Amino acid sequence: MTRRKFIKASGASTLAAAGTGSAALGSNSPQAKANRSKRQVSTDRAPKPVGPYSQAMVAGNTIYVAGQGPFDPKTGNMPSTFDEQAVQVFANIKAIVEGAGATLADVVKVNVYLADLANFAKMNEVYKRFFGEPYPARATVGSQLLGGMGIEVECIAVKG
Repeated sequence: MTRRKFIKASGASTLAAAGTGSAALGSNSPQAKANRSKRQVSTDRAPKPVGPYSQAMVAGNTIYVAGQGPFDPKTGNMPSTFDEQAVQVFANIKAIVEGAGATLADVVKVNVYLADLANFAKMNEVYKRFFGEPYPARATVGSQLLGGMGIEVECIAVKG
């Protein structure tokens, strides 16, 4: 499935069209002050968001990476096998963390969502290629994922 088909099938295109009116906020509003203490992360090495969210946000020295699917950022295609999807999703996470100025060694928490928990062992094998000891804290949850995705991953990293 291509990224474009995924967006169309999941209804995410309507999410992408929904924006926020932050430009109307005054520079002294509480939201404007909060925006100065955080920054958005965006890299071409990972898929662009399909809805009203950022690839990641940095607040202080903490990086919050949004849930990433297994889409190739160059082609928009999703690999067909679970193993390929797992490699792609962790490559996307790595690209975003590095785009924020950190490394996977800085990741402290990972949440993994699997469409089929029978793929847990396969995910673990791929996970160990990207993360080393001491491993980040992690939760792995069975979840109904959109568009035929077998895996989605989000994480938190702390620089410094």
